[in-house]
Amino acid sequence: MSDPRGALADVTVLDLATFLAAPLCATLLGEFGAEVIKVEQPGTGDDLRRLGRAAATGSSYWWLVEARNKKSITCNLRDPEGQALIRRLVTGAHVVTENFRPGTLERWNLGWDALVQARPSLVLVRVSAFGQTGPRRERPGFGRIAAAVGGLAYLSGYPDRPPVTPGTPTVPDYLAGIFAAVGALIALRHAERTGQGQVVDVGLYEPVLRVLDDAIAVYAGTGHVRERIGSGTESAAPHNHYRTRDGRWLAIACTNDRMFARLAQAMDRPELAADPRLATTAARLGHRELVDGLVSAWIGAHDAEAALARLEAAEVPASLVASVRDLFEDPQVRARENILSLAVPLLGALAMPGVVPRLTLTPGRVAHAGPLRPGEHNEEIYGERLGLSRAERAGLAARGVI
Repeated sequence: MSDPRGALADVTVLDLATFLAAPLCATLLGEFGAEVIKVEQPGTGDDLRRLGRAAATGSSYWWLVEARNKKSITCNLRDPEGQALIRRLVTGAHVVTENFRPGTLERWNLGWDALVQARPSLVLVRVSAFGQTGPRRERPGFGRIAAAVGGLAYLSGYPDRPPVTPGTPTVPDYLAGIFAAVGALIALRHAERTGQGQVVDVGLYEPVLRVLDDAIAVYAGTGHVRERIGSGTESAAPHNHYRTRDGRWLAIACTNDRMFARLAQAMDRPELAADPRLATTAARLGHRELVDGLVSAWIGAHDAEAALARLEAAEVPASLVASVRDLFEDPQVRARENILSLAVPLLGALAMPGVVPRLTLTPGRVAHAGPLRPGEHNEEIYGERLGLSRAERAGLAARGVI
């Protein structure tokens, strides 16, 4: 029987961060039971509320999705009274997430030295453009910059055209949020065993650099610089996108000779697997244009559904290149509940990605979308948790502290 509380039910996260990367770390922990208290700027709230397309609630769809499960309080981190409130909240928190430029929290009297005094076992997750050290530590940066610095943008696109954004500019933010969450869990485990807190330091570009396959090792060992080759891949062929007769795009991934032999059977060209130009991976890479031309011609003579049926029957890894519309129609996505729907006031049903990963005993869950207004939980957190009276809260609000 699964535990309805979630594996992290006893963990409290104080999310000081803005936009996406570090807040996503907090969101992921919240999906598995952690209580996440989102700290927003009084009056304006978090900038993610205004990024992307606006929903009928007044906030963006993006905010409603990525601030899910969080409680919202407002606090002016630049104000000494606000800083004192945060330090009081830290005494009951296990994790703090932030993504300001290095040195910012220190200027606000909320750096590691100040927070660890409030709670020695605290885990402080710090996500910044370039990390807490190094010559570029104080520079600003967003996902597009991280993709450029980390080497991924250079590899994205075609050799005769400019580098392109790999997917969306926020892919590095999501990667950094995931790596930061892993770091937070490791640090929490250490704190449980020893009582010692620590800093989790993630530069936004670093997870990008980490996912470059073997490009770093190959360059160090051989001097080879991987270049853009379009939608193909350097290590296998055919491993590309191919247009069908009805204008759809299919992805095919043949990563070894057995897969290529099965593809040749599906194409009714079994002799291709014995052709010395195509028989091995190395040979196919040397004749990439020939390989892609043969597969393109075959795919282009079939509608997507028919081509996929042949490829599936031959056990060739293949898929439609899905648009977001296709995701809603995909039976695999539906079966796995990869898209869930929540009721949201003023909006009705809100669709959003489901929880990943899937756990059998302590599954993650989404209880509610992002808080509709900044400071929605001020009374609960400041009143019930810190014991501030109604008059005290009203005074702090009047002074712009909360």
